[in-house]
Amino acid sequence: MNNVNKTLYIPLYGKSYVSKKGLFLDDKKAEEIWEEEGFSLKGKSKSKWLAYYMGVRSAVFDEWLKQQMTNAPNAVVVHIGCGMDSRIIRVGTENHKWYDVDFSKVIEERKRYYAESDKYKMIAGDVRESAWLSSIKETQYAIVVMEGVSMYLTFDEMRNLADSLCAHFENLILLVDSYTSFAVKMSKRRNPINDVGVTEVYGIDTPQAYQNGELTFVKEHTMIPKKYIDELRGFERFVFAKLYAGSFSKKLYRLFEYKKK
Repeated sequence: MNNVNKTLYIPLYGKSYVSKKGLFLDDKKAEEIWEEEGFSLKGKSKSKWLAYYMGVRSAVFDEWLKQQMTNAPNAVVVHIGCGMDSRIIRVGTENHKWYDVDFSKVIEERKRYYAESDKYKMIAGDVRESAWLSSIKETQYAIVVMEGVSMYLTFDEMRNLADSLCAHFENLILLVDSYTSFAVKMSKRRNPINDVGVTEVYGIDTPQAYQNGELTFVKEHTMIPKKYIDELRGFERFVFAKLYAGSFSKKLYRLFEYKKK
């Protein structure tokens, strides 16, 4: 795998770590894959604080997705940059068709642990291009999640992706987390992804930056809700809140919802 692909092991470790501790989400599949892969992380990428953040972030995306699936029972789910994530298991498909999308090398690895079905498909493709969308025959309504992806795409690549999604789907709703430009500057020396060889990331300072005339900004979500912070105790709760839920963290990470209708 290239270095960007290897970043998938950081959230995988985080979800495995918190699941074993009984925090934020139940992710036995992450535990299983992490145990079997035995990928070696070092430095900040294996920090327990980062693991807590990855666990909470995934729980927030899961919660939002479940609600959107309830609101739109006939929509398809598109998980862009799925990595080895087991969201398909944690959330479940119910009556929805679900597509997990990532680079071909990632999907090749993923197929060792996940099996396709009538409702669940894996698509190998580069989201910086639009060809992968031809594998999705449904065009009416899509619920799209992009967790930990936008920071690896340039501004133009994100706008092109928005254009492609809007061209393919009549209606869609999107949840995406983003770095700020300040986070990009900080990443040059303090980002855990540096530990797997990634040095180039991107960010935006206003959510309207990804609007394209059809896809419009709806609202900003809280990245680290208090209810998840409260699952920690004592010193850990205090430190985690300061690191990832205070005013400083908002200068680095944001969570935005967009919609085309």
